[in-house]
Order: sequence, then C-alpha cells, then structure tokens
Amino acid sequence: MHTKELKSVLRQLSLEDIHVIDISISRNDYMPIDLSKANTALDTIDISSSRAWQTFILNSLNKQNKIVAYGGYLEKRALYNRSSYFINQNFETDRNIHLGLDLWTAAGTSVLAAVPGKIHSFKDNTNFGDYGPTVILEHQLHGLKFYTLYGHLSRASLTHLNIGAKVGQGEVIAHLGTAAVNGDYAPHLHFQIIKDLQSNVGDYPGVCSLRDLEFYKNNTFNPEIILGL
Repeated sequence: MHTKELKSVLRQLSLEDIHVIDISISRNDYMPIDLSKANTALDTIDISSSRAWQTFILNSLNKQNKIVAYGGYLEKRALYNRSSYFINQNFETDRNIHLGLDLWTAAGTSVLAAVPGKIHSFKDNTNFGDYGPTVILEHQLHGLKFYTLYGHLSRASLTHLNIGAKVGQGEVIAHLGTAAVNGDYAPHLHFQIIKDLQSNVGDYPGVCSLRDLEFYKNNTFNPEIILGL
C-alpha cells in the first residue's frame, strides 16, 4: 500500500512546478531524448567516449534550439557495455536498465532539491561509469518517507554539505560535474526517486538487470511524475 500512496503523493507534487536544475531554464527549453538500444541513430556513436556522447547530446540540443535533454526511466541502454562495473556477460544479470531520469545540460548548472527534506548522505562514487559525486536527500511528506538521489555532480558540491542539514524545496544543493569527475559521462544530472534506500549511504543502484527489474520498478518511481515532463 505504501507504494500506491507514495505514487499518489508524488503525482500531487507535479502541480507545484518543481525543478531539479537551474530554475531560470524554461520548460520550453527542455526536449525528450531517446538513448535506448532501440535508437539506431546511436549506432555510429563511440559509446566508450564521453566526448562523443557530449557531441551527440549537444548536436541534438542545437538542432531543436533547446538547453536540456531529458529521459531515460526504465530505458535499456547499450551505454553501460563499456564498463565491467555493469556488465557480467550474462543476459539476465547485466545491468543496463536505467532507473532514474537524466537531464543532460552544461557542466556547472545548479542542482536543486526537488522537495523539502534533509541531507541523508553523500559520497564520491568513483567506479568507472558510476555516479561520481552524489547527494541523497531524505523526505517526509504526508507521513511517507522517501529519498531523492542526485548524481554526476561536481566534487566541490560535496565540500559544504552536512548530514542531517535541512534543505528547502528549490534550494541549490550542488552543481553538475564534468566528465573528469562524473563517472566519465557527458554532463548531466541523474535524478532518482527511491522508496526504500535499503541501508545504502551516498549511493543506490541507478541501473539494474532484467533479473531485478520488478523489484526496482516497485522501489523507484518515474521522476517525470513530479517534474511534470
């Protein structure tokens, strides 16, 4: 029942015009982007190169005259094939299904708390292809606890944080990092909504395997629910 109730609360939040990156960027400057295996336009991209990915993202934005490209919840991606952190050469256990929403835009862009809460934890996750600097917030709304995760941040973002510190909705909590620190990706925010953090600290799986998909579909939520995208 908790899952159903929490999803209802999250849907109500969509009425509040919530932002998780620079509020000065209009929603009219957002565009959806498909980074799934099914997108044949990606066949010519060198998935091992963050620079190639950044060029692809920038070209896609420029063609539409947009600033932010978004998408990716439950998207099956070939992107993770480049890292042994995700791939075990097993169809059932390879982790290639994305569990958050990615918002691709410039490094240095401010990252905002989606809803009021407190800093649960933070960590620099340095595995190749991992989040890099990451912040997790804890929230209580209508008696329901849940968490939001913000990944691929700048290292400087972690230097001013204090566990348990309160944050207000829309408060700047971090800035986006470059490929040099963010797990070797084109700059973007990985934003994830989690029901049960399962005792994790400063980290939570953002990509899962087919074998574990049903569990994570029940323990995470499509962030587009609250962002009105």
